[in-house]
Order: sequence, then C-alpha cells, then structure tokens
Amino acid sequence: MGFYFSYQRLNPLVQKRLSILLLFVAALVAPAQPAAPSPFARLPLEQDGGTWPTSHVQGIAVDVQGGFIYYSFTTLLAKYDFSGKLVGTLVGWAGHLGDLDFNPRDGRVYGSLEYKKDEAFYIAVIDVSRLDRVGLDATKSDLLRTVYLPEVANDYTADLNADGVFDGNVAQTPDHRYGCSGIDGVSFGPQFGRNDGPHLLTVAYGIYTHTGRTDNDHQVLLQYDTSEWSRYERPLTESAPHHSGPTAVHGKYFVRTGNTNFGVQNLAYDEAQQRWFLGVYKGTKPSFPNFLMFAVDARTQPTLGDLVGVPGPGGKGTERGMLLALAADGLTDTGTGIRGWNQKADVGIQPVGAGLFYFAVNSGNKGAQSGKITLHRWTGSPGAPFVPATPADLKRAASP
Repeated sequence: MGFYFSYQRLNPLVQKRLSILLLFVAALVAPAQPAAPSPFARLPLEQDGGTWPTSHVQGIAVDVQGGFIYYSFTTLLAKYDFSGKLVGTLVGWAGHLGDLDFNPRDGRVYGSLEYKKDEAFYIAVIDVSRLDRVGLDATKSDLLRTVYLPEVANDYTADLNADGVFDGNVAQTPDHRYGCSGIDGVSFGPQFGRNDGPHLLTVAYGIYTHTGRTDNDHQVLLQYDTSEWSRYERPLTESAPHHSGPTAVHGKYFVRTGNTNFGVQNLAYDEAQQRWFLGVYKGTKPSFPNFLMFAVDARTQPTLGDLVGVPGPGGKGTERGMLLALAADGLTDTGTGIRGWNQKADVGIQPVGAGLFYFAVNSGNKGAQSGKITLHRWTGSPGAPFVPATPADLKRAASP
C-alpha cells in the first residue's frame, strides 16, 4: 500500500513549522554563490598615463572599487580604467591643477587648483562619474566646481616686511607667511591625532625655496570638513575668480622637515598603516637632511609648541602652533632628529590598501609630458621602503 501525504490537511500551526523547516533545509543544500572578485585582483602592476601637451604629471588618484585611475597633468585630467583604456579627459582651465584624491564617500575627485596671479586658491571638485569621453571642456559643463580657500590666500599675500607692497609670485622676498606659495598636496583622512572618525580633507601648502629665511622650515597642513561644502561650490570662471569658501579651517598643523622646494607636492593617507605620507621635492638648506618623503602617524597627538624660526606677533618671541611629530621610522638625521626616506614621491603617491602603493614618475619634454605609475609594496626598510609589487603580492592582497 502506498503512502500519501497531504500538506493541506495538516494543522495550520504544523504547516507553518514545516514550511520554516523546509526553507532552512533548502538554504543548507543550496549551492553557495561565488564571492565577488576582490578589486585587488584587477589592479594593474603598472600603467602608462599617456603623453600630453601639458606640464608634467602632478598627482594621481585611484578609485579601487570602481576600477579607475586619474592623472593630473596641470591643465588636463585623464581618466583610465584598470585595463589601461583611456576613458576620458577634462580640459579648459589655465590654472595649476596639482595633487588629487578620490573621495569614495561622494564619488568625486578633489584636487588643488592655483591662480597665483589672481591670488585665488581653490579645491577643484570633479564629478568624474560623468567623465566619459576625451576632450570634455570644464567651462562648458558642470563637472568641475571649485571651493575658495581664504586661509591660504591670507598667508600667501601676507606683507611680512610691512612695506605696504606685496611682492607677488616671487620666492626671494620676505613676504608670504611661512613662505607660502599656494597649495599642492591633498588627501582625505581622519583628524590629526585620531585613526577613526569622519575623514577630513587635508590640504598642504606649497612653500617657496628660500635658504635665507628661517620661517619656512615647517610643512603647513590645513584640515577641512567637506560634508557641507556644497554651499560653497561654484563653477570655475577664470575671468572673475570667486571667493566662495569656508572662512575657518577645521585645524592648522605644522611639521618641521626643513624647507623643501614648493612644500608638500603629494600627500596621501594610508588606511593600512594609519599613516600620512608627504612627498616633496628635495630641499637645499645644508643644515637639514633634505629627505624626499616624510610620514606622520595618524594617532600622533598635535601639541602646541614653538614654531622654530617663525617670529611671534610684532616680531617678538616665537610664534606658536599645533605641531605634529614625524613618524619614528625611516632614516634619521642625527643633527636635527628629522626622520624620512629618500623615496621619490613628488609627482604621485597613492595607497590602495594591504601595503600596496602606486608611485608615479614623470618623463618627456615641454609640450609632450608622460606619466607612468608602478605598483609597489611597503617593506619598512629605511633604505628601501618600497619595492615593485609582484603578481604574488596581488594574490596575497586579494585573499580573504
């Protein structure tokens, strides 16, 4: 005699319990869905950023999740995918677009943008999701918007010798507070002294080379909360530069490295090490070690102290400010106690996680400038802090 089972004749409570049991069993025996491939598996070990009729490559930004790499060539922004395909370029400005960083929180690229003749210093905020073809003109679209930084302008235009004349874009002058020549390095990361919390935009000063001054031996770093910057963003109008921007900074900090040629060229925050990296052009003061790269640990607490070499108000005493100590790592100069590395990081440095970093190198001549990036792995060695990454490094980084 056969066995017949009628689900409909069961008590409703029994039906409910049986349904739950069947769903549980089905979940156990269902084939597991393949995990999404790790973005590390797609990272190129190297990439050519093209050759352009511009000045040299100034900085890079990487959208690890989206699979795009961005190159600043001063008056041109190039967008490539991880396969090396050129996706689009943005042009149409005469100012100096410097270092870049990608903000995953809003999907936009932020970069320093200078107009020294106009005493106007901006953060360019670029909607790169719509940068999808070559030759897009920033003046004929709303992809690029700008936020003015009055703190920078005030320091740049400071008439320090009080002769009633600001000397302009000139290095050999007593003007320019802290030797400020504008801005260059930019990066998102936590507030100094923390390794958690909301990410702020950190903007580094460019600083003129002047071996006869003592007030230009600190790197100057400004931090901004950009969460409400939409109220300041304006289109870029070069014929009438706007002054829409935050009147106050979230914080202003100083790092004593010795004078470097145009300050911090590239700034990058590495989540893996919870550390800020500062890439610079080599300084020329013989009393300093003139390293090419410095670092500040995120949890290093800022302390109020004397800004050595910077005169106080009215020329009396020494100015005081929030100081950040250099990371206790790298090569050490016994004379000054300054630590750092002789690692080229002046035209592009971008951490991508798991101890991996892209570094850019520039080549070419005027009107035909090229930029190439190579993926490196952090070693921690004072003499060779980075080595070229290998497929094995990518495999390790991609492993769960």
